[in-house]
Amino acid sequence: MRTLVWRGLDVPLMELARVEVEDGELTATGTQLGVAYELRYRLEPQRLHLALADELDVGLDGCDFFDLGYSPLFNSLPVRRDGLLEAGAPRDYVMRWVRVPGLEATELPQRYEPLGAGIVRYRSDSFTAEIEFDADGFVTSYPGLAERVG
Repeated sequence: MRTLVWRGLDVPLMELARVEVEDGELTATGTQLGVAYELRYRLEPQRLHLALADELDVGLDGCDFFDLGYSPLFNSLPVRRDGLLEAGAPRDYVMRWVRVPGLEATELPQRYEPLGAGIVRYRSDSFTAEIEFDADGFVTSYPGLAERVG
């Protein structure tokens, strides 16, 4: 088990995730703190359990991965599974994206373009970020959102 902690850069945010990888499957429990909310989550391979004021249980429902607003952990899911740390062709995904703090779940197309040296260009609609990952595929720096500490 690994404990990962991120702090917000342009938004007041802290996230702590306890991550376990077994047989290539990533599971995690975490807490995300914003200015006006505390969100707890439990990530399983096919389910994402969320608790804010109310609880929400989200299924993949045919999407490739989960993506949770303001959370760097969830960008690690396709990078780890598909080995995107080395330069290569872009990959397109459909994510089950959950807006925070409102907890509305929708489908969201995203593109991950491996640039090499642990950097992946992330695109969604008109938004683009070059995200840095450690050798294990976990986010270390997400410009404008968060950086890992400790």
